[in-house]
Amino acid sequence: MDSFAVNLLFAFIVGGVWITLVTVAAERFGSKIGGFIGGLPSTMVVAFLFIGLNQSPAVAAQATNGFLLSVAFSGLFLVSFALLADRGFGVAFVASLLLWASLVSSLVVFGIENFALSAVGYVSILVASFVIFEKRLKLPSAGRLRMRYTHLQIAGRALLSGLIVALAVFMSKVGGPVFGGIFSPFPAVYMSTLFITNRTGGLAFARSVTKPLFFSGMLTGASYGLALRYFYVAYGLVLGTVLSYAVSMIVAYFVFLFIRGLE
Repeated sequence: MDSFAVNLLFAFIVGGVWITLVTVAAERFGSKIGGFIGGLPSTMVVAFLFIGLNQSPAVAAQATNGFLLSVAFSGLFLVSFALLADRGFGVAFVASLLLWASLVSSLVVFGIENFALSAVGYVSILVASFVIFEKRLKLPSAGRLRMRYTHLQIAGRALLSGLIVALAVFMSKVGGPVFGGIFSPFPAVYMSTLFITNRTGGLAFARSVTKPLFFSGMLTGASYGLALRYFYVAYGLVLGTVLSYAVSMIVAYFVFLFIRGLE
């Protein structure tokens, strides 16, 4: 089995297990906990590892130039879904995915790789989205659901989620390191989480997950990418990944405190 197939298999397993745990956490402990866990770095870790293994740690670090803006665009997927949810899950989901695809495609078409521009765009979107969530939508948190899980149900979640994450890694390979860096925040976790929570808890429950998922993903994901820019070059792939994730976990602690204080 070649290295690419191994990476795809790894992405499939990690993605399937991770997202299954996220959705179970949301159902067992409520939308805040599930959303917080779901936003922690996952697919981007695999994507950047893939770039580092097949190119070099320096190339992977360079691929973060447009990363922050791509993270913000993935966050807009959740904002769009929350805004359009009243029109039904299908409309909100498809429209939000098309919005994300259009925005990310613009990064590739126009070759936007300026880190400063990406950072400004990220901060602008983060602030605007905070206002939308807190002042306009005012989404209430949802409590736990009473669920009885079957082996088939858990396996189905893992299969769906694993396939979506593996697709994200595949696209990063097809597009090369630059496109891979842009594509690394592909909202695979967001998509799978919303789809599964909608089926088990209904549209209102899925919508309530978007806010904690957004803030967790935006802040911990960005911190991972920023740390990676330095640590991959300074310490190599393995230690660089560990240190970058450690930084994101420190940020995650404060994000958790923030999310816990949300309505």
